[in-house]
Amino acid sequence: MTRSIDAVALRGWINDGQPLALFDVREHGQYGEGHPFFAVPLPYSRLELDVARLAPRLGERIVLLDDGDGVAGRAARRLAELGYRDVTLLAGGAPAWAAAGFTLFKGVNVPSKTLGELVEHLQETPRLSAAELVARRTAGEPLVLVDGRTFEEHQKMTIPGAHSLPNGELALRLPALLPDARTTVVVHCAGRTRSIIGAQTLRNLGLPNPVLALENGTQGWYLADYALEHGSQRRYPPAPAAGELAEARARSARLLQRDGLPALSATQAQQWLDDDRRTTYLLDIRTAEEFAQGSIDGAQHAPGGQLVQATDQYIGVRGGRVIVFDDDGVRAPVVASWLHQLGYESAVLAHGVNAAVKAPAPPRTLPAHALPVLDANLLRALYAEAPDALRFDLRDSAEYARGHAKGAAWSIRPRLPATLDRLGATHDHPVILIASEPHIANLAGLDLLAEGYRHVYRLAEGYQTWQAAGLPEATEPTPLPPETRIDYLFFVHDRHEGNKDAARAYLAWETGLIAQCAPDEIGRFRIPAPAALAPARHKAA
Repeated sequence: MTRSIDAVALRGWINDGQPLALFDVREHGQYGEGHPFFAVPLPYSRLELDVARLAPRLGERIVLLDDGDGVAGRAARRLAELGYRDVTLLAGGAPAWAAAGFTLFKGVNVPSKTLGELVEHLQETPRLSAAELVARRTAGEPLVLVDGRTFEEHQKMTIPGAHSLPNGELALRLPALLPDARTTVVVHCAGRTRSIIGAQTLRNLGLPNPVLALENGTQGWYLADYALEHGSQRRYPPAPAAGELAEARARSARLLQRDGLPALSATQAQQWLDDDRRTTYLLDIRTAEEFAQGSIDGAQHAPGGQLVQATDQYIGVRGGRVIVFDDDGVRAPVVASWLHQLGYESAVLAHGVNAAVKAPAPPRTLPAHALPVLDANLLRALYAEAPDALRFDLRDSAEYARGHAKGAAWSIRPRLPATLDRLGATHDHPVILIASEPHIANLAGLDLLAEGYRHVYRLAEGYQTWQAAGLPEATEPTPLPPETRIDYLFFVHDRHEGNKDAARAYLAWETGLIAQCAPDEIGRFRIPAPAALAPARHKAA
């Protein structure tokens, strides 16, 4: 039987200085409605898909929490079967955490969001409003406006005239956009965090140009009744020439010196990676295109801007070590500096992608057994033989609502066995699973097989297979009761869809994060005082 711990004891573990992976195994919507500050999302529906990446060491100290509904116990049994040796449950789950007087934080990527708010507060990152940006443009002030988000986000909506330049690429690629040192740089995102972190990155590097964050990003622009641009193809420029590269590299190196962070040789990095007493993450922070062309064996791709923006999606162990690398010596020091400020022990790999190191192979977590697969022909045959076969749609609830196989019920892995029980299904009843990813269906089916169901199938291409088979569809929108949609975070879902109240609520949530934090949560950050920042830059006002 898996051991458990109460909320007060868990708070002690979080603060005892030892590595800890605190995994919230609830689904995305449940997690986003309230979780402990340092909890990392690891939904049970994806448990075996993501656990090896987030916690690659089988001896890691792991605590699981749920809604007090037993899902964490099921997750613990799966982790034990996979070889994880030190798994504990938070007794009573998230409700018990709240009952102990501890805060449950709404939203996602909460530590990273809090970092942005603390940086703006402590380092006085300069900003301007949407109206002030319009006024400066109207007055003809020389400006370069950059969007610090991913290119995909930039294409969906951006401030008119902005260039896509993700924060992880700023140090390397921004100089090519600047005609001179007098041109003001304005960084924006969709809300607050990446605007602040992007602008402060340039200030930390000692860029001579005036630098400002666009207050509240595209949401602030929209709330001020300005039109957003959609479909922009303005993308970041290529890497600079040798002379500019040397200058950019020198700026980044000063960040390592300021924060006292090491540039590890291949030998030193391999020692970290081979230490089986402590988790070390090896992260390639370059662009997806660069990573696809080749990387270090065993390294994970974690583009720098997203790694800082959503650290808990890449690093599952608080107290683990992180080695980041690039191929230019410019980007990795910037990312390592922000990880240090987030409270991680971070370092850069001195020779980047060319270093002779190798990350240990992660543990195997996906089951060898896979469900029988139905293509369109086999599905038609089964449907003709057993038209009453139970079918469950495991796709996102929003996708299900737009259209699904006729007669299919929406469900999700943690609730699927109970759904079958409510329907009175026998273990001999055929069950068809429809999912966007084969592994999602296989994992849900694994639970059903363990419950004794004998005839569980998945569709080869998910819903597309059902359509290819020409079987009946439900094409009218099918709203699901909100309380059943545990995969969906209503808190943030329509802030970009014309709902101004939702946008205001989201921005208020971001600005209110610091006030919710306890001293031991704020105390994990290592944000230097303004006096420690790189000197000699223009005052942005």
